[in-house]
Amino acid sequence: MAITTKSQILKVLKAFNPWWATGSVHPDFTKDYRRFAYYEAMKRIDQTDLRRTVVLTGTRRVGKTTIQYQMIDTLLKRKIPPQRIVFISLDHPMLKLSNFNDILECYHENICPDQNVFYFFDEIQYVADWDKWLKTIYDMQPETRMIATGSASPALMKGSTESGAGRWSIIPVPTLSFFEYCSLIGVNVPDLGPSIRPTAFQRMTQAERASIMLKLEPVQNHFTRYLQVGGFPELALASNDLMAQQIMREDVVDKVLKRDLPSLYNIRSATELERIFLYLCNVSSNIVSFSALAKELEGVSRPTVENYINYLESANLIYQSWPVEMAGRKVLKSQPKIYIADAAIRNAVLMDDDVLTNPIELGKMVETAVYKHVAAFYYQQATRVGYYRGGRSGNEIDIVVDYPNIKNILIEVKYREQAPVPNTDAIIELSDQASAGIIITKRADDYGTHHTPSGKELIRIPAFAFLYLLGNAERYGYRGKD
Repeated sequence: MAITTKSQILKVLKAFNPWWATGSVHPDFTKDYRRFAYYEAMKRIDQTDLRRTVVLTGTRRVGKTTIQYQMIDTLLKRKIPPQRIVFISLDHPMLKLSNFNDILECYHENICPDQNVFYFFDEIQYVADWDKWLKTIYDMQPETRMIATGSASPALMKGSTESGAGRWSIIPVPTLSFFEYCSLIGVNVPDLGPSIRPTAFQRMTQAERASIMLKLEPVQNHFTRYLQVGGFPELALASNDLMAQQIMREDVVDKVLKRDLPSLYNIRSATELERIFLYLCNVSSNIVSFSALAKELEGVSRPTVENYINYLESANLIYQSWPVEMAGRKVLKSQPKIYIADAAIRNAVLMDDDVLTNPIELGKMVETAVYKHVAAFYYQQATRVGYYRGGRSGNEIDIVVDYPNIKNILIEVKYREQAPVPNTDAIIELSDQASAGIIITKRADDYGTHHTPSGKELIRIPAFAFLYLLGNAERYGYRGKD
């Protein structure tokens, strides 16, 4: 006897697809604000000459499902018949226990017999052999469009490489950028135009830089709260920051560590996974030795540490930043720097009231935010975003944007009241090897150029301005001049 029946499946589908009866999506589901990933996803499905399935990937509560509802709303406003649009939440208990083919048959037998439809699959990784299903639908239903979400990036990437080669596109949905956060909460900033990005500071006069910084004054006071809770749309709009952090622990961290990852990777006990994640929260922005971590935790083997760190990255809870070769110098010992995917996650887990008054902890938070922004901005263009350690001084460059076939961008985070850069620093030593060198500062008046002994000019720019200007460049990249 089947665990679920098609009549039960149909009831669930009707509950998730009220537009079949009303013709519209409820405004509570669509929200007013559009993430950059929404525009990117719409661009992909509107491309008629190059058909692609769109897969949105990111951690819980970053807005993937909201983006799907916004896309559905757009399609309905374009007069696409409501019955040709189906939203299927594969995280729902009833649908989890159902055969995937039964779900599709139920929809087509009762709602829309046509194959020219828009499938919206939410949390696709819960379907057994999901990548083969997407491939089959893609190949057998040439007029069908599919938009899926998933919280396990490497599983999705692996499927894209194998079954999905040439068939679907992965669109990362990171936590909110500082620009998106400011737009979401309604901070009024004059339009900066499409050409204003951090690297443009290098070509400006100091007076022109001052003019830009004056326009950015309204966002400066929101930077601290952004670091605390600002990465998640729903929590950014919350009136109680302590409650927002509690919800983040429960819905973003606990559910991923205790339910999602154990289910996806057959982890018998989530305790070791939680211990490793807590450790990584404490050392975010530091280089991590898997062997040293295994010894520190006692009773956890090195292979287990490495596997669990990869699982955490797959759930978009952390980034691994790997060393980059520069100036022909080989990487002798390859160990990653670990960043928690959003500074707000780290704060919610550690529950440290002194984090904003501790310069070291605050520096970690800012470097974490900078890495996230840079990785999100350059993911389509750069070979990778890593770090450098070596040279005559043995010093480190916090973030290196490793471009194919052109010089890299070097970024050093100096988030402190006085932010001197000695001539022995690696970013000075290797400045001639870079297309741009950027020093992230703290004070709003600490901006301009930094001259190296070789005559190279580096850019000094406050952290809040750097992050906001990256978002401004991203906005125009996705949305044109609207």
